[in-house]
Amino acid sequence: MQTLSSRISLASPGRLAALLAATVLAACGGGAPQGGPGGFPPAAVTLMQVQPRAVPVRFEYVGQTAGSKEAEVRARVQGILEKRSYQEGGPVKAGQLLFVIDPRPYAAQAEQTAAALAQAEAQQAQARRNLERQQSLMESGMTTRRDVDDAQSAVETAAATVKMALARQTEAKLNLSYTTVTAPVAGYASRALKSEGSLVTPGDDSLLTTISQLDPMHVNFSIAEAERLRVERELAEGRLAPADPAKGGQTVSVRLADGTTFPRQGRLAFVDARINPATGAFDARAIVPNPDGTLRPGQFVRVIVEGSQRPSAVALPQRAVMDGPQGKFVYVAGKSADGKDVALPRPVVVGDWVELKDERLWIVESGLKAGEQVVIEGMGKIFPVPGGAPIVPGPPPGAPPGKGDGRKADGKS
Repeated sequence: MQTLSSRISLASPGRLAALLAATVLAACGGGAPQGGPGGFPPAAVTLMQVQPRAVPVRFEYVGQTAGSKEAEVRARVQGILEKRSYQEGGPVKAGQLLFVIDPRPYAAQAEQTAAALAQAEAQQAQARRNLERQQSLMESGMTTRRDVDDAQSAVETAAATVKMALARQTEAKLNLSYTTVTAPVAGYASRALKSEGSLVTPGDDSLLTTISQLDPMHVNFSIAEAERLRVERELAEGRLAPADPAKGGQTVSVRLADGTTFPRQGRLAFVDARINPATGAFDARAIVPNPDGTLRPGQFVRVIVEGSQRPSAVALPQRAVMDGPQGKFVYVAGKSADGKDVALPRPVVVGDWVELKDERLWIVESGLKAGEQVVIEGMGKIFPVPGGAPIVPGPPPGAPPGKGDGRKADGKS
């Protein structure tokens, strides 16, 4: 009589595999319901009914911060830089003294022009007195008209000389005032580009420092030409609704490098009407309040523009949309020939993704109709077979026992 081990050793590989499978099923409870492929039970899934609804839209771009006023502080006269009177990187007030250029040469020029003005005024007074004498002599017939005309011309020439001297004095005083360099706007001053003792000269090398006004803060970003054309097309077709000005219009949020969101929202200032030839995109700018100076110029941030919405969009959780050899697809619930619940793969075309209640959703542009049931949980248990994979619709995750079979999820998962 053959033993069990001898019978197994004599069995063919195919019979051996079948015997082992039967043994495993018997050990796991061979009486479990079957009906799935390979004898496995139908997949337990959660369904969501497709319901078009209004979905907020957000556009995200890469941006860089800049001060709302970027003032260049430059030397306007030539001279030796004697003093720097501000803390580099610190706040400054409008009109605050920043640098002092050696004022002595310009003070001397101012004195020279003052003396030249006094001389011109004295000459003008002398010419006027001479004209008065010539006019008196003309009345008594003791001089000629020519002498009177010459005296009149001398007065006019002296007046012109006074004006020229006055202009030179004004220029000298202006140059003297330029030796004290003050802040044109309030903000934060950057490092000094010239040190004490350096020779500063007006021109291309005249920059001393820059001042950035941080409240409000500008955030500059670019919108790709293809994206703007797509948005304009969707607006024209009614698939996208613009932001309502009565509700604040488009708002802008800023996400920092560490992933946190800046606590204050801003507004979209403008989108340029023409394409920047250097980038091939439309330049745009947002204005964000920054009273505490948290944002600093030059930071790279994520710019999130919100306010628009899709009035009748089909939105599915991202986990429900899968990638296949032919593109993206979802599982749609249906009925088999014998009336059982099955899941059938359906190719779909998706657009943007949106965040709603802390969950990312795909906007499905085509492939689904209102009222259809889509599998949103349990896709990993589905084994595709011709005619549809058997499924058992169950309650949504976390639902109390006995609260529905999951066929009518509210679509807001």
